[in-house]
Amino acid sequence: MYFKMSCRTNVATGVFEGYYRLIESYRNNDGKVSHRTILNIGFIEDALKAIQLNKIARILTDTYEKKTSLFIEEDVLINKWVAIFWAKIIASGNLDITVYDKNNRFIDVDTVKHTHVREIGAEWMCYNIWQDLEIDKLLEENEFTELEIQLAQSQIISKALYPKSELATARWINENSAVSELTGYPLEKMNKDRLYKSALKLHTIKDKLEQHLSVKTNELFDIQDKILLYDLTNTYFEGEKRNSVLAKFGRSKEKRSDAKLVVLALVINIYGFIKYSAIHEGNFSDSAGLEKVLDDLNTVTGNINPLIVLDAGIATEANLKLIVEKGCDYLCVSRTKLKDYAFDTSRLSVILETKSKKEVILKKIISPKHTDYFLEVNSAAKALKEQGMKTQFETRFEAELEKISIALAKKYGTKSLDKIHQRIGRAKQKYPSIQQKYIITVSPDEDNKNAITLSWQKDPHKEAATIDNLGKYFIRTSLDLKEEVRVWNVYNTIREIENTFRTLKTDLDLRPIYHKKDVSTMAHLHLGLLAYWLVNTIRCTLKAKGIHHNWQEIVRIGNTQKVITTTGLNKAKVEISIRKCSEPTEKLKEIQTALNIKSKPFKKLESVKSVVHRPPLKKIKMLTYKEVRSG
Repeated sequence: MYFKMSCRTNVATGVFEGYYRLIESYRNNDGKVSHRTILNIGFIEDALKAIQLNKIARILTDTYEKKTSLFIEEDVLINKWVAIFWAKIIASGNLDITVYDKNNRFIDVDTVKHTHVREIGAEWMCYNIWQDLEIDKLLEENEFTELEIQLAQSQIISKALYPKSELATARWINENSAVSELTGYPLEKMNKDRLYKSALKLHTIKDKLEQHLSVKTNELFDIQDKILLYDLTNTYFEGEKRNSVLAKFGRSKEKRSDAKLVVLALVINIYGFIKYSAIHEGNFSDSAGLEKVLDDLNTVTGNINPLIVLDAGIATEANLKLIVEKGCDYLCVSRTKLKDYAFDTSRLSVILETKSKKEVILKKIISPKHTDYFLEVNSAAKALKEQGMKTQFETRFEAELEKISIALAKKYGTKSLDKIHQRIGRAKQKYPSIQQKYIITVSPDEDNKNAITLSWQKDPHKEAATIDNLGKYFIRTSLDLKEEVRVWNVYNTIREIENTFRTLKTDLDLRPIYHKKDVSTMAHLHLGLLAYWLVNTIRCTLKAKGIHHNWQEIVRIGNTQKVITTTGLNKAKVEISIRKCSEPTEKLKEIQTALNIKSKPFKKLESVKSVVHRPPLKKIKMLTYKEVRSG
């Protein structure tokens, strides 16, 4: 303990003199030295010297810590004020006098109980990343109150770790997680309605949040957005969604043709961080809306004219032309397989091994119809896969034709020529990529009304062309690159956006959507994107340290650390309670070290007054008296 004095005017005497407080130093949860006021003394009647104040503070500290001095203090004035101050300390209850007695700290083991067990390891990771991203600062600038910031923090961390409905999330926070102990949001206020309103309010500043997080992650990881990836995905609704503008029937990525969809468009960098996001109707075309994306990107990236890597579905001739007009370059897979081309004789074929130990052959080609750089990619593994799919579809298509042929021989089978052609048409519609390689012959009777026989065979020229093209595709770019391997490596960054969609849909549970209102749907998707920022920041940090766990594995390891309240009766039959974190496992320690965070959020929670650091008062001279010990 020590005294702190500020010079103020004593209203009673009108004299400018010292106003005293008794202060205690301690370390907070972040390991920083903080201070709390034990006793607000005010003006002291006697004129005490600095050495006397130091002695008073030392005796009070020794009394609290049950230490006995070897020397008896003979100064009557010091003894007088020690007695006065100690009596005031006891009366105030600011120090736990009884618990510090060592005899009273012995606990009867038969009375020990462990209660209020909560998960905290994974929450602690996300909490630290939230602080690194400085999201609190942005929310405060956008008129979020302190309580709203705490709720938003609790909600987004919970979305990253337990992506469920608002009702399930509120139950999880109240019964399973210690996230509120980290954020400070009162548990008694936590419910589904407040979580729902919080998500809606966060969505109102969507663009500001995206821009802030984009800049912040670039600073943290020293990223320059020279390569950006653009793609779309969709997720489906549960329910009819009759009055929805967003929910439309479209081509579902999950093969849910029975459900209405909503489309999510994303632009990310090669590290997986989002640069742009948009939500569209379920029937939105992959190739539509690119112009607005490029215009918005210029604002986000600061007009650096990046290289845009596209999926084949977006890479129409019109879109590629638009990208060049906007001052950017593109790299994509050609939508069609080239036919009239020649290999560049000035370049050698490149054989390389992929990360999955598969061999690919790269050859630069020249097409008389195009001025772009084209690269032929020949993959034996892809050829094997396509051969298997081709054989499977051919077997199924021929089985359909066989059924039609068998019916011609049956007594009551379908024989009408018109109906036979209808059945053949339905089979062709079912297998469009296969039917064009078959020559199908229907032999009619003399009246030309019924079919007698049905025969089919593969077109040898088309079959040969198909076999020759198995495992081949073409990479196209507006850049005049000299190295085939570099083109291949840039193209493979497109897998990062596939990983992003997988994380959003599977790990963060963005599918299906149960919300009835469109504004709730957009808030739900935006909340998932905010949680993804935490997830991807953690994963990128760990990857840089050689830890390549998926998100579910990281959460599993984090959940091995709990915070527990332990209670027991001491010798005086007084209940002693302490709340501490469990020791982290070796795997969790490795992750915490890589993230540069403490192994425990807090060592123990006690009923002590919190300290609020206020700015210093103006025009007040501050003096501090501390005891200086010898040796």
